[in-house]
Amino acid sequence: MSALTVDHSTTDGHEWDDLVRIWQETDAPEGCKVEIIEGIVTVAPPPSNAHNDIADLVQRALYEVIPRHWGIYQTLGTAVPSRDGLYIPDLAVAPRQVLRDEGGNFIPAAAAELIVEITSKSNAAHDRIKKAAGHAQAGVPLYLLIDGWAPGGPTITLYGEPQRDVYRVLDAGKFGEHIALPEPFGLELDTGEFAEN
Repeated sequence: MSALTVDHSTTDGHEWDDLVRIWQETDAPEGCKVEIIEGIVTVAPPPSNAHNDIADLVQRALYEVIPRHWGIYQTLGTAVPSRDGLYIPDLAVAPRQVLRDEGGNFIPAAAAELIVEITSKSNAAHDRIKKAAGHAQAGVPLYLLIDGWAPGGPTITLYGEPQRDVYRVLDAGKFGEHIALPEPFGLELDTGEFAEN
């Protein structure tokens, strides 16, 4: 992973606009993920096949329960300017109208109903800590962390009830177990196929 830093002392109150401009102008190889994490523009390599397979399994399950006017997006930016963050979650569930109203390349993170992050070896700490805190601060109701690199073995954790920049654990388990996503999803997510990756 590489990073570009921005000297906040020279931006004259326009830090967020400058960060977004640098993010938009960052030239990264196709398939790489460019994000702003705590004021640093980062570039991560494309995800592994196992990572993409898990994202597809979760997306398929979610499409069975979400309303037709919501979408599931794999490359949608979610912005949290108060934390100098612009994340590209592995999956973001949001009303389609928000994308139409916002235009551009990202939406306010607060407009998302669910964020799903699948850790990669190189970004696990960002997904576990920094992005979770950012999405909690934005008030995203649910944050699903699928952590194949957890120290005790692959885990899946559903966070909710955000307060400031902290979530409460609503459900947790190991790959192979079921995780309950509450309404408006009402989904028992079977993670059995995750273990095959």
